[in-house]
Amino acid sequence: MSTTTRPGMRAFWSSLSVEARWLLSTVVVQTLGRGLTLPFTIIYMHEVRGISLDLAGLLMAFIAVVALAVTGPAGALTDRFGARRMLLMSTSAQVVGCTLIAFASTPLEFAVGFVFLGFNFGVSWPAFNAMVAAVTTGETRQQYFGINFALVNLGIGVGGIIGGFYADVGDPATFTAIFLADAACMLVPIALLLGPLRHVHGRAERPHDADDSEGSYLAILRQPVVLWLTALTFLGTFVGYGQIEAGLPAFARTVSEVSTRVIGIGFAVNTATIVLLQFFVLRRISGHRRTRVLVVMTVLWAAAWLVLGLTGLVPGTAAAAFGVLAFNFVFALGETLLQPTIPAITNDMAPDHLRGRYNAVNAGAFQTGTILGPVAAGFMLNHGWSWGFVSLLVAGCALMGVLALVLERSISPTVNGITAGDTTLHTDPATGEPAVTD
Repeated sequence: MSTTTRPGMRAFWSSLSVEARWLLSTVVVQTLGRGLTLPFTIIYMHEVRGISLDLAGLLMAFIAVVALAVTGPAGALTDRFGARRMLLMSTSAQVVGCTLIAFASTPLEFAVGFVFLGFNFGVSWPAFNAMVAAVTTGETRQQYFGINFALVNLGIGVGGIIGGFYADVGDPATFTAIFLADAACMLVPIALLLGPLRHVHGRAERPHDADDSEGSYLAILRQPVVLWLTALTFLGTFVGYGQIEAGLPAFARTVSEVSTRVIGIGFAVNTATIVLLQFFVLRRISGHRRTRVLVVMTVLWAAAWLVLGLTGLVPGTAAAAFGVLAFNFVFALGETLLQPTIPAITNDMAPDHLRGRYNAVNAGAFQTGTILGPVAAGFMLNHGWSWGFVSLLVAGCALMGVLALVLERSISPTVNGITAGDTTLHTDPATGEPAVTD
């Protein structure tokens, strides 16, 4: 009999290659700059540059549209030229975009800057995940995605706190400064890719016996397993991340009637939960089927949305405020289960020479959810369909659970996080012979 090892942080760090350590050690610095600007971009456009709120919202959505448009080509180019080159292009675009936005004053100038930001988001997802897959293997890969997610939240959270104290709508120069700081933070990964990681191209050679047609997106999407995983990613974004920046604050303000301070504290609760619990969760899910972990996540998210819905019965009260904070805690706990699993399934399932394309398909589903999620939230809440909105999201969570179980029947135990060491020796009652099962 053998058991699954659940290593601590020191063991995890020791298991990483030198390249993986470099890649992970700079995440907080990279995302710190994003945290400086992410919560304040629409405020900058509306309150500082005088752009109407509806136009500012459209401009923000334009980022996701550009990202979606470039994701497909980015995946193919990642497979052809390597993840490192594509990451250099995307991070350089982020530097240019942030610099342009720092001095922008008209909608057109912001739109030009957002083209560069959208290009970065669309290219960096498949390229970065392919890069991670190139420097990690097996269980370490799942742990890496989880720890990376926690560090991303830490960087954005700290950046948001600093930006909140520094940015002043009465002083436009403060917003120029935080966007320039965002651009400067992106110089760190550029230096990393040109220095310690210059020999890691993140590209696998195409096998000699590979079918010429297997690398097309149409061929990839024809695989049922890819369709199930893509649908899972889309729903996870539609009922989750697509609502966090739109549906949640809109519901909390118009239905729960809580203050903006409560909403801000709620986001802090979300970040703290992820940062403090992610590694603990990784240890608990190690060796378990990733699809079953996703089912647990859907239960948590459904419970979170129900809790938020109940706050609408006691609007403007302390109970409503507590419910909004409770939502953020439970939702964040679900996030710690989602982020290590879907990226790990995607990259363990993908052939080495097609990882860019597989990650691009996953990224496209995510970006579609971030576009449609806020649209659905705005339409339903604007018409007063608050319980219909909550019911839609809970139903989406239930459908995710079903899809996870369908996916489980379509992928191998290895892709699903079960390794050869996660076995138990017993006697087959029918034959009396020793047998091994998961």
